[in-house]
Amino acid sequence: MNAIMTMPDDALPNIDPSNADVPDADETSADPDEIALAPPLRADTPLATAVEAFTEYMVRKGFSDNTIKAFRNDLKITVSYLGADTPLHQITNQDLEGYLTWMQTERGKPCSAKTLARRITTLKVFFGWLHGIGVLGTDPAEPIVQQPAKTPLPNILREDEISRLTRAAQDYLWDRKNPDARPYLLVSLLLQTGLKKAECARLLIEDIDVSRPHAPEAHIRYSDERHAHKNRTIPLHPAIVPALNQYLDQYQPERHLFECTPRNLEYVLAEVGERARIKRVKVGFETLRWTSAVRDYRTGVPEEQLRQKMGLSKISWRETREKIYQLTGR
Repeated sequence: MNAIMTMPDDALPNIDPSNADVPDADETSADPDEIALAPPLRADTPLATAVEAFTEYMVRKGFSDNTIKAFRNDLKITVSYLGADTPLHQITNQDLEGYLTWMQTERGKPCSAKTLARRITTLKVFFGWLHGIGVLGTDPAEPIVQQPAKTPLPNILREDEISRLTRAAQDYLWDRKNPDARPYLLVSLLLQTGLKKAECARLLIEDIDVSRPHAPEAHIRYSDERHAHKNRTIPLHPAIVPALNQYLDQYQPERHLFECTPRNLEYVLAEVGERARIKRVKVGFETLRWTSAVRDYRTGVPEEQLRQKMGLSKISWRETREKIYQLTGR
């Protein structure tokens, strides 16, 4: 266990609970079907081999790409500390506690509280999985005390700021000399749907269904079956239809609704925010996503309906729900 590889923490992605499907340790117990699909691992299997099998498991179970990348990088450090050829049955709770101590005080680059919490979760999920499929008789990570990191609450707009932002976006729409429908369409769409940046950038023209102008809808589609739970249809307000038609006439997009880079869309939102004189928070996709969620919750949208609208798994929804509770003063 002496060949220790040092990797800068900023090279590892932090898992955003609103985007990732991070399972709790008690949810790694395998069902009979999962055990039948388990790879041919044994108690004397080398640690590195088990990590590769775990990666296949995460893909099969539909973990998000961000989660898979983060867990793999976390386990890469674990393997470098414990040794790639170390048999699984030789890894004890004391080894894992020593690894966590080394990472915090002896590695030369202490990790943040958020990163430490994630790496503990990685250990618990990985070894909990090995125990759940019967490879290990006991789970060496089970006694480890999780250290949840307190992340700051996301920013949201107040109602007066939402009104100012909407009016500023309408000013572009109604400009007699140089009308521009894109800012209003973008702001209105995000406030109504709470779409993520990547989802918005992927929208196709036909994903905004105005075949019934009195009841338009936005269809969010994922081609990867692993993300099937994120596919959803969100009703839109009929007022968005004229703005959409004006936008299509003005920009003439061929396939995607917004045929520009996501960064350009961020610039559009920031510019509208400046025009609305909103200085307290940055107007961007994340701010509008959380603003949309909090507004829905305040107006009585049922939690399960809101979870589906945000495209979140039941696991990811837990932390998101707690933040919404705090933001609404519940």
